[in-house]
Amino acid sequence: MKTSIPRLIACALILFALIAPTAVINAQTSGSSARYISNEVEKLDGRVTQVINKAEDHFRKGKLNLDDSKREQARDEFDKAVDSVLESGMDVRASNRLQTFYLELIERIYRLEVPQQQITPQSHSPFTQVAQTSPSTTGNGRLQVQDGGQQDPHQVGFREQKFEPSPLDELSKLVLDPEEQNVSPGALSDLELAKNAVDFGFNTNPLIQQYINYYQGRGRSTMENGIRRSGQFMKMARKIFREEGVPEDIVWLGQVESSWRPRAQSWAAASGLWQFIPGTGSRFGLRQTAWVDERNGYEKATRASAKYLKFLANRYNGNWELAMAAYNTGEGNIDRAISRAGSSNFWVIYPYIAQETRNYVPNILATILIAKNPDKYGFKNIRPDAPLSYDVVEVQGATSLQLIADATDTSVDYIRSLNPELRRDITPRGERYHLRVPAGRSKQFVAVLKRIPSDRRESARVISITPGEDLQAVANRTGLSVAQIQAMNGGADLSATNKLVVPNNSVRNVALVRAKSSATSSLKSVKAGKGDTVAKIAARYNVAADELAKLNGVPSVDAELAAGREIKMPSTATNNTNSRSRRRSGR
Repeated sequence: MKTSIPRLIACALILFALIAPTAVINAQTSGSSARYISNEVEKLDGRVTQVINKAEDHFRKGKLNLDDSKREQARDEFDKAVDSVLESGMDVRASNRLQTFYLELIERIYRLEVPQQQITPQSHSPFTQVAQTSPSTTGNGRLQVQDGGQQDPHQVGFREQKFEPSPLDELSKLVLDPEEQNVSPGALSDLELAKNAVDFGFNTNPLIQQYINYYQGRGRSTMENGIRRSGQFMKMARKIFREEGVPEDIVWLGQVESSWRPRAQSWAAASGLWQFIPGTGSRFGLRQTAWVDERNGYEKATRASAKYLKFLANRYNGNWELAMAAYNTGEGNIDRAISRAGSSNFWVIYPYIAQETRNYVPNILATILIAKNPDKYGFKNIRPDAPLSYDVVEVQGATSLQLIADATDTSVDYIRSLNPELRRDITPRGERYHLRVPAGRSKQFVAVLKRIPSDRRESARVISITPGEDLQAVANRTGLSVAQIQAMNGGADLSATNKLVVPNNSVRNVALVRAKSSATSSLKSVKAGKGDTVAKIAARYNVAADELAKLNGVPSVDAELAAGREIKMPSTATNNTNSRSRRRSGR
């Protein structure tokens, strides 16, 4: 379900080429080819009309709810509009009319979700724009609407998350070159041996080796980055899959689905590490409200994925190849392919499924085989990232991520990265939310939070003070009065705290500029080069990438850094590249 318009058209043409000869043969046996073709076209067009009418009805209800400020009801109806197409049992790509309607439907919903943005028409899928844009803000934190006015953030749209493109959108367009398609008999024999190390059974096929060839060549960086990022989630995912009765090796589906990026989103509105569409996410217990989208979270989304895979495996009598195929394209499409092929073997139904799914299953199997034995396939010395580490604190009511970042001495970006299911820079209003904070900072955070009334946690900031700094000095650098600071902190004893609560809307300067202390002198800075990421710099200096990201407030170890940006690191870190150069030159 996740592909580009050119590929969609190509798939439709291929499907037509497969269907047309069958139609002619059947028509000849019935004695009237024209009547047969006409009946089939009318039947298909009638089904398309029914699907479109149902989707339009949900869209209309959603728009009425949105106009009436019933935002959650609107969101539910818009999701149903999308799901009524995706879950209709029809291949969207098999009908140009349905495909065009679907893409236009996605764009219409997107324009309502993010009305404050000026959307430039593009020739590609509208959801690429969701991955590349984010709500603009003015200096006072209010969202700007297109007419130049201002509106309360809670009343503008209902999507503020930033997304990244799903790797499946590119996978669907992948065409293996002749060199990658070249598979020797010896390689097939090796496949038979290698599959014995995998914890579920499957049938080997040359296409699996072709994808291994792809990853050993032009897809190498994709595989290397995936293996490295997998370390953040692998321990959690294996534990959950094991508890749900799913083979642990199938967790590598996450690499193909999202490249281990919780904010990945496809053109078909699938989202998160495990790429759930809205309807399937709801079906497996993932809440999607104006405040949170649990498809983008960690533990709940992983468990939902395992439950869905287990459900599919049970449907197909323990056949995990068919379960993975259905995970990608829906069980309805796999059921029809099995019926047409007369077989429950993935490689037999292969001609009857969408091109993306044809790519999908062998790609996962190739990924699993490489991940099980990276040295064998030429992926040595790749150091997986450390597992995500965080504390969980229950917060009551709306609390701004800026306040949380201030109280834990980190950045808003880092708090967002720990809580990717949050749709806004604020925790849900009117409910308890289990917030992830940096590991070891929970007590510090709770101590600060206790000093802030629940009705002020949406608008308060926290500033750090240095030993010996009095209230007047704090007042001078923040632009507040001593009385305001005292009122916000209930007469806090400066000798017993290093943080003060201040109102967010009138603070002039929250940072204290002072000479380097002994703590900062143990750090040194290096400048990022063009194309550098935290992961690359960490490897260069032999330090842990996740710790370096935390130290610098960078939410992702793979995010490209601005050239020239200063990156702090321990003074003991050494440049491995320079050391190797000196050894080679004999110095």
